[in-house]
Amino acid sequence: MRIDDLRYDLPPDLIAAHPCEPRDAARLLVLHRGTGQIEHRVFRDLPEYLRPDDCLVLNTTKVLPARFEVRRQTGGRIEGLFLREIAPGVWNVLLAGVGRLNDGETLAFPDSPWTLTLLRRLDRGECEVRVSPAEPAATILDRVGVMPVPPYIRRTHDHPHVDEDRADYQTVYARQPGAVAAPTAGLHFTQDLLNTLGANGVRGAELTLHVGLGTFQPLEVEDLADHVMHKEWYDLPAKTANTIASSRASGGRVVAVGTTSVRVLETCAENGPLAAASGWTDIFIYPPYQFREVDALITNFHLPESTLLALVFAFAGRDFTLRAYETAIAERYRFFSYGDAMLIL
Repeated sequence: MRIDDLRYDLPPDLIAAHPCEPRDAARLLVLHRGTGQIEHRVFRDLPEYLRPDDCLVLNTTKVLPARFEVRRQTGGRIEGLFLREIAPGVWNVLLAGVGRLNDGETLAFPDSPWTLTLLRRLDRGECEVRVSPAEPAATILDRVGVMPVPPYIRRTHDHPHVDEDRADYQTVYARQPGAVAAPTAGLHFTQDLLNTLGANGVRGAELTLHVGLGTFQPLEVEDLADHVMHKEWYDLPAKTANTIASSRASGGRVVAVGTTSVRVLETCAENGPLAAASGWTDIFIYPPYQFREVDALITNFHLPESTLLALVFAFAGRDFTLRAYETAIAERYRFFSYGDAMLIL
């Protein structure tokens, strides 16, 4: 598959800048792979499509307020994005305009006691920095950071919706801090909807993938086989592996919420039956791919030329997916992170 195969035209006014309220009032495009049928529903209709003993797999990663601003001694502002904490007080980050900075230069977080010192420049624009005084990254970012909504959702640090994004750009079941982007398919769930699914006999299973640059890094190669994903940390507990096995034994389907859940499940089944595991994955799923663990997928509408769209092509087929996208555009569905959803059966 080539990057040209991942292109489609989207009217800019269909890019959602704000989430639907309430969350489960988002529209839901239902794709039936067996028949080619497409239905127009609402996300809260999801219980009509899931059966007792189906297993709904959720990514419990929690998004950090990873975007920050630091200032040079001259007063110049530098935008930053936290990527990971590699040791106490030592972070990997992206810094806009890093070429203007001197090695060893120290910058200040405004209105806070912390400073950031550039230690060294890494590959792909990343930098290693020291933050002083050393405290857990989550503690510092909670004070100085804002939510890292994608750049097509235009936000400045003083934008009136920045505070709202702290709740909106987070699933209701987020618990494990570490992501720098949301697993957006999960944003449509409310606790009431999860309770309804549980009361109907749908099983819940949890895993974690800390969404990082690997998920949203744009493709820069013509042939997808040449693309190298960033590694992202994941954890699939034994309880989740057992729940999925029990669900399958009872005739249930594995319904992955989001492409991030898919990537963990497929990573943990690469070398045999699904088993508990944790570590780093750089799995890149694109056609042709034989899925081992996923029977149905809940996902949002993804950017052209993205690894996310390539995964959906692998699951639903390129032609069927593009027909669904054309239908969604004609019906004026809302696209991308704060947009509407698809259920692929």
